[in-house]
Amino acid sequence: MRQPGSILLVSCYELGHQPFAISSPVGLLERAGFLPDVLDLSVTAFHREKIQRAKFIGLSVPMHTALRLAVRAAKQIREINPTCHICFYGIYASLNSNYLLEHFADSVIGGEFEEPLLKLIESLIDRSVHGDLPELGGVSSHQKSQPPYMERLKFAPPSFSGLPTLSNYAHLVCNGIHRLAGYIEGSRGCLHHCRHCPIPPVYNGRFFVVSESVVLDGIRTLVAAGAEHITFGDPDFLNGPGHSLRIVRAMHDEFPSITFDFTAKVEHLRKQRELLPDLRDAGCLFVVSAFESIDDAILKNLDKGHSRQHIFDVLEVFRKVDITIRPTWVPFTPWTTIDDYIDLLEFICEQQLVPNIDPVQYTVRLLVPPASLLLREEEIKPYLGDLDQANFSHLWSHPDMRMDALQRNVSTTVERLIESRTPNVVIFDRVRELAYSIRGESAPRLQNDSLSAVEPPRLTESWFC
Repeated sequence: MRQPGSILLVSCYELGHQPFAISSPVGLLERAGFLPDVLDLSVTAFHREKIQRAKFIGLSVPMHTALRLAVRAAKQIREINPTCHICFYGIYASLNSNYLLEHFADSVIGGEFEEPLLKLIESLIDRSVHGDLPELGGVSSHQKSQPPYMERLKFAPPSFSGLPTLSNYAHLVCNGIHRLAGYIEGSRGCLHHCRHCPIPPVYNGRFFVVSESVVLDGIRTLVAAGAEHITFGDPDFLNGPGHSLRIVRAMHDEFPSITFDFTAKVEHLRKQRELLPDLRDAGCLFVVSAFESIDDAILKNLDKGHSRQHIFDVLEVFRKVDITIRPTWVPFTPWTTIDDYIDLLEFICEQQLVPNIDPVQYTVRLLVPPASLLLREEEIKPYLGDLDQANFSHLWSHPDMRMDALQRNVSTTVERLIESRTPNVVIFDRVRELAYSIRGESAPRLQNDSLSAVEPPRLTESWFC
């Protein structure tokens, strides 16, 4: 084994689950003979000793929130260990590569990051590189910019060595019982080009499967650690439906009591509806799907590939198959009117979806990161301001100032009510009141028959990017 303690991989936030962007590269590094340290700042304190002894520190940034937190961490790391090599890796590293290299990073890796990360570490640790880095595919540095790495990898099974136990992370809640939940990925990237998604600018329609044996080895490790539920965190679990079905069938054969959830597009749920009974029988409890809007014009602007009617179709399918659907939304866009927002809330109520939706979803404002496909579209240009690089997004203003004020008000209210453990239905009712007040109206009284009394299965961490 090579120099234990000289490598440190840091996660700041991965939606409340055990960080896969740490466990996946750790598996590859351990296979190569390294013994990396790990640090998850979402559940553990800043560890000065680990930082002080590290020659290489990799900061995982798979999402916007993680990047903002990682930049804060990088500033502290530089103060504690000025000579260490800092590498940002992940989707949001690619999108913000130039800025990160200018201010915080020695290197940046995007796309299929594990292999470039390993080669970079080997160059720095084994070969004692000083000065300019060697040119490595996928590794951008002060000397040379590289595109995201888009080669198929020979993944190692994820290693959760050194990470906090599953009890520190989001749990499954089902029928009032809390169960430990693990997280795994069966594929990377996405076939589609939704304009608001951060994945297409990096993967450009590419998608890579992880071998079934690697995924199942990871699941076995998680089950041995106490997991009773598995979240498949693929950007879209049905990009490769046959691959996914084989994995969950094999998991069910080996662990019949293990349940799971996954994420998939509306259009895939429609096209692959015949697979849903098999997925249910293999243990699927719920599916997360990015509905985003019920307005066809907005869905077209986002290039979502589905319509309002398609959403109705999917809801009907899920009622018949008895799997919970958990929609996510982008309710605040430059094109969303107050009538649209209220229409969305009434749709949620009429379709008895209030218990299925994390209240933070009512607050989400369209994020336009650098390199976003939205920047190519004429529809958004009248509303765009400058790039706020320090916050990693383009500014935009709604043509109706009331909508920006409503979004801020809803966000503050929802955050406060979540912290006080207010029931979802009460939060929803308060959001409706705020929305109707913009029109100078009182919200109609909620009808009891529009609200389900049964809490559907969910994870304890609210989703946001």
